[in-house]
Amino acid sequence: MHHFFVEPEQMTEGLARIAGGDLNHMKNALRMKPGEEFLVSDGTGGDFLCRLEELDGREARARILERREGRELPTGIWLYQGLPKSDKMELIVQKAAELGAAAVVPVATKNAVVKLDERKGKDKARRWQTIAKSACEQSKRSRIMQVEEPVSFARALEQIREQNFDLRLIPYENQEGMAGTKAAFESLRPGMRAAVLIGPEGGFDEEEVRQAQAAGVIPVSLGKRILRTETAALTVLAALMLKLEGGI
Repeated sequence: MHHFFVEPEQMTEGLARIAGGDLNHMKNALRMKPGEEFLVSDGTGGDFLCRLEELDGREARARILERREGRELPTGIWLYQGLPKSDKMELIVQKAAELGAAAVVPVATKNAVVKLDERKGKDKARRWQTIAKSACEQSKRSRIMQVEEPVSFARALEQIREQNFDLRLIPYENQEGMAGTKAAFESLRPGMRAAVLIGPEGGFDEEEVRQAQAAGVIPVSLGKRILRTETAALTVLAALMLKLEGGI
């Protein structure tokens, strides 16, 4: 079933009104016809089953048939991702959206090979946000995952302090033992908010880890093997998703 996102103000008088790029996609790519049913999410956590009534050059209008239970995790997980090389960030953004992350914040760390100036950072963020929206539609999420513009490591720690996350984790290759990881994961409860810092290909500098700890971030191990940056990010998100949804 097709899935589209709208703003709350586009849901009025029992109708969902769809315009812009999604309207073009409905008409030209999907070739949708009146009578077809699809899902609409309004960005507030609500999912609605709708039936297309009519579409023209300005908008598509669909009758709201019923509200359905949302598909969001009960905990907001923010992924602070050290900037990786090549197109790995696109993969991380896509999979983070599928796994239920609330937001991805690209972070410029000491060992990151990639360096983005302000203009390139804005352009990349727009591209990553488009990927996030597509992944959220595909995975039938109720909200679009937020992708922020790249920030410095110091700014990332400031954000984590300011937003007062309940759980703050930094997977670190020199951290030994899984008992601390297990305890940290098990402490996460519905309604809480979590921040996870993932290093780039070169890993975190020791001073960055010390600075993170001073900000209340807990170093944890992800096992005896060294994981690539994209693997580490998705490992943590998948484990937290399964824990929160009762899988483990």
